[in-house]
Amino acid sequence: MVSVPDPQQSQHAPSHADGERRAAVRPVRVLGPLLLLFALLTWQAAVDGPVRRADERLAGEIRNSRLPAGAAEFLADLGNLAVAVPVLLAVVVYVSWRARRADLPRWWVPSLAALVAMAAVPALVVPLKEAIGRTGPPGMAGDGYYPSGHTATAAVAYGAAVLLLLPWLNSRYRRRELVIGCLVLVTAVGFGLVRRGYHWPLDVAGSWCLSLVLLQLMALAVARYGRGSARD
Repeated sequence: MVSVPDPQQSQHAPSHADGERRAAVRPVRVLGPLLLLFALLTWQAAVDGPVRRADERLAGEIRNSRLPAGAAEFLADLGNLAVAVPVLLAVVVYVSWRARRADLPRWWVPSLAALVAMAAVPALVVPLKEAIGRTGPPGMAGDGYYPSGHTATAAVAYGAAVLLLLPWLNSRYRRRELVIGCLVLVTAVGFGLVRRGYHWPLDVAGSWCLSLVLLQLMALAVARYGRGSARD
C-alpha cells in the first residue's frame, strides 16, 4: 500500500521485479468514496430511520452470540489506547532504526506519517461524538457513542504498524499474512465491542471507514514525500 520498495535493495539498480513490487504496493486512491461512505454512515447514525433500527436489531443478535463474554472483553480491550498505541510506537522505533541504519533519505517520513495519523484519531473522533450525540446500547449511560474511539484506535494503530512493516518484508506471502492478520484483529475488536454492549455496529462501521481515510492519507503522504528513500 505504501509505494516504497524493499529498503534493503535501495543501493542496487531497480530491476523488473522491483518495479512490480512498487506497483503492487502503490496506494489506491479511494478517498472520495470513503468520505462519501463515512458521510452516509454518519447521517444514518444521527437520524432515527430504518437503518438505525436495523442496526439496533443487529446489535441484539450479536450480544446474544455464543462468543463468551470474557473473550469478547479481551478483544474489546485490544482497542484501548494503553494496548494499541504502544504496539504502534514499538513498530515506529523499529522501522526508524532500520531505515536510519540503512542510511535511507527521508527515513523519518513513514514514521512521522503514522504518528500523525494516530494523533488524528482523537482529534476527529471526540468532536464527532459530541456533534452526533448518539445514545449508547442498553445499559450504557449518556451519549456520544458514534464513532467508536476504541475501534478507530485499533484500526489506525495496527493498520499504520502494518503499513510501516510491509516494505521491510521480502516475502509477498508474509506481507499477505500480515495484512490478513491485521484485518482479522481489527474486525475482532469491533465484534467484541458490540458483543459486550459497548457500541452499536454502526458505531464500529463508521470508525472503520474513518480509519481507512486516515490510513489512505498516511499511505499517500509516504508515497509522495518518502519517495526518495525508494529511489536514492
